[in-house]
Amino acid sequence: MSVPIRFFSALPAVVLSAAIILFCGSAASFAQDSGVNLALHANSHASAANIGLPVYPGATLYKDADNNSAADLGLTMGDFHFSLLAVNYVTSDSPAQVLAFYRKPLSRYGEVLECNQGKPVGTLTVTHGGLTCGHEQVSDQTNSSTDHEIRAGTAHQYRIVGIDESHAGSTRFGLVYLELPKDRGEKPK
Repeated sequence: MSVPIRFFSALPAVVLSAAIILFCGSAASFAQDSGVNLALHANSHASAANIGLPVYPGATLYKDADNNSAADLGLTMGDFHFSLLAVNYVTSDSPAQVLAFYRKPLSRYGEVLECNQGKPVGTLTVTHGGLTCGHEQVSDQTNSSTDHEIRAGTAHQYRIVGIDESHAGSTRFGLVYLELPKDRGEKPK
């Protein structure tokens, strides 16, 4: 799943709407008497600590006039689990400094994969955990092909540090934790 930094502010509404339509509408009556627990949450209380990464020194939360700086979304239904935590920051430091700072903390979660314009940078194209630069998209609006990011984890559970390179004079960046549902036919590792 690709999640661009510029889209973080609108992502909660898109994911929440999709989750409600796809799961609540068709699964609510099923879950009532089936013993399947259905849980959905959405709020703006995510933090770098929740994501498992430190705050970049001197960075401040970035919030525009229309949107919050953070999102915490989750949907669980039986074995299906989706979770997204995202926080936006801004600093006067360069994008290269921000990415360099986050390489070591990200390495706790596995090999660090660098992506630019949706393509791998360097020789690493797929991590041992199966993580690549491209994944399924939530919608046509969630295309990270214009952003520079580093990521680590597995194909189903990973963290992203993404740089929004569209603002001169400051570096806006987002920290993301994403947990995607596993395919039902997939065997646990």
